Amino acid sequence: MSLAPVLFISHGAPTFALEPGVLGPNLGRIGAQLEGIRAVLVVSPHWQAPGLRVMTAEQPATLHDFGGFPEPLYQLQYPAPGAPDVARETADILRAAGLTVSEDATRPYDHGAWVPLRFLLPDANVPVFQLAMPADLDTVGALALGRALRPLRERGVLVVGSGSLTHNLYEVRRTADTVPYAAAFAEWATRSVLARDEEALVDYRRVAPDGARAHPTEEHYLPLLVAMGASHDDDTPSLVPGGMTYGVLSMDSYAWGLA
Repeated sequence: MSLAPVLFISHGAPTFALEPGVLGPNLGRIGAQLEGIRAVLVVSPHWQAPGLRVMTAEQPATLHDFGGFPEPLYQLQYPAPGAPDVARETADILRAAGLTVSEDATRPYDHGAWVPLRFLLPDANVPVFQLAMPADLDTVGALALGRALRPLRERGVLVVGSGSLTHNLYEVRRTADTVPYAAAFAEWATRSVLARDEEALVDYRRVAPDGARAHPTEEHYLPLLVAMGASHDDDTPSLVPGGMTYGVLSMDSYAWGLA
């Protein structure tokens, strides 16, 4: 694989690990195509720090960073090896782009990483590392961060932005009925991604239908822009269908540069 692809994955609720739904099998089909991947970099909203911080652990633990869920969820492990050498390469690439980066040798995998990777790479045999999202990151900065990560793809590193296409936890419901505004936002996002309309995606709170309602806070939206930034103009974007869970959590995801 000459240029590793890029993914944005909606990781939904932690229960996704036990309930694969529509997205789980679709991720598995993508994972089966990922021959020759050297490592996976995950940017997740569940690791935020005062600045950029790269995981350099040799064998990161599996962090169950949630509460009140079924006990079997807390027994799950994702024992993928870390990628400290690739992580340090990443830090060097980001520093060359003028960014300040620190290292963290003790950070475990948060559920924004290990839950979707259970479906994408179930054998846990590809090295994985994470990059913390700066706590003050905004949409413009997220797109720029993704662009700074582009050189990793030439080195066989799969860049994954893990977030949620819609993420209003105040409106989560147990029924299967989809709330219309969440569906409308997801449809708008898909049109914008497939059209490579970066300007609209950056300015989503002004131009998207119910942008602020779909994302009362931005941290689960920003990984989409990191992934978009890591893609090239000639990468063909594609929708990875995921359906809707809990009425308002779209699991739709995207890929760039898949063969």
